[in-house]
Amino acid sequence: MGKYVIKGGRKLEGSLRCESAKNAVLPMMAAALLTEGEVIIRNCPAISDVADMAEIMRALGADVRFCGGDLVINSAGLNSYTVPERAARKIRTSVLMLGALLSRAGKAITVCPGGCDLGGRPLDFHISALTALGAEIDFAGDKIIACTSKRRGAEIRFPFPSVGATENALLYAVTAKGITRIHNAAREPEITDLCGMLNSMGACIGGAGSSDITVYGVKRLKGTVYTPVGDRIEAGTYLIAAAVTGGKLEISGIKSENILSLLGKLRDNTCKIEIKNDIIYLQSVNRGRAFSVRTGPFPDFPTDLQAIITPLACIAEGVSEIEETVFGDRFRHTVELVKMGADITVSERAARIKGVKALIGAKVCATDLRCGAALVLAGLAAEGKTTVQNSCYVERGYAGFEEKLRMLGADIVKKE
Repeated sequence: MGKYVIKGGRKLEGSLRCESAKNAVLPMMAAALLTEGEVIIRNCPAISDVADMAEIMRALGADVRFCGGDLVINSAGLNSYTVPERAARKIRTSVLMLGALLSRAGKAITVCPGGCDLGGRPLDFHISALTALGAEIDFAGDKIIACTSKRRGAEIRFPFPSVGATENALLYAVTAKGITRIHNAAREPEITDLCGMLNSMGACIGGAGSSDITVYGVKRLKGTVYTPVGDRIEAGTYLIAAAVTGGKLEISGIKSENILSLLGKLRDNTCKIEIKNDIIYLQSVNRGRAFSVRTGPFPDFPTDLQAIITPLACIAEGVSEIEETVFGDRFRHTVELVKMGADITVSERAARIKGVKALIGAKVCATDLRCGAALVLAGLAAEGKTTVQNSCYVERGYAGFEEKLRMLGADIVKKE
């Protein structure tokens, strides 16, 4: 499973450029199945989630390969609509094969997807949206069997702005006959970017970035070359790493408007932040102050940064409050942080964190992607040596994580 061994106490300083967003690239890979033309995704991160998605697509008959830093996909040879079970259980985004395969082949067979265990993540919104668009979906155990004889536009209204369900609806609706309106759609930058890519393939989508998206169905899509938006979670992780170690960082390749909620919290923590020509400059100033966080759909504070900002709260002066509203079980990292001397009390979906003068190195264990990143950041700030087990989780979402941290001055190695 691998582990990171970290000697803390070093300030991180330097500059980095963001990769393309993991949460944009993965649905774009699914979108590449909608055309027989070649799709090139620029600046694609070499992470295990991309490798797992590529494994699924190859099993369906697509040709997927890296060329330099770009991902090249040709699905002209698509010859199956059955998603391999083992691969589907490794990654949450495998659920997007439902919308993509129904759109391309009219059929899809898969199983309930895998990915990080963050509490209940039901597929109700996905199923109701696809059904409204003309799909017939049955369950056999945990197997999902879907088919369609008539793809039609529909009015879809989500009770909650689900990112995955919005993506599945888009993938299916772009080739459905008529007009589809998605109400209370997710507004995340990655959704806007998926719409941008689909439009570059010949789709006709309006309202991306708002809570009401309109899709005018087209008969077919073409290939494209597309550069996804920068990864706001990766950018946020490195900004917090600089803050928690008392360092300074210059990061590019990310639109500051996509992480305004984080930048506000870092300023609350007394970090100095400047933004010039789409480059973000951060300098940590002394011991930070406590702050409050409440996660929510974009543009609120992202749930994917909730665990990652927690180590900063652990050493801030005062008492911080963190409330999680998106996932029901996303405080597992706090148990591990307590092993490092953190003073954290969790009650249902809220954590109360009383800052301590210093964290102490310890042996801790990652239980999911963002938990792993959070524990690494805690180790960077801690006194002594920290060992973070299960580095494989972190590799799902960060390309060259330890190498980039070493470039910034961290003392970190990965061991098998």
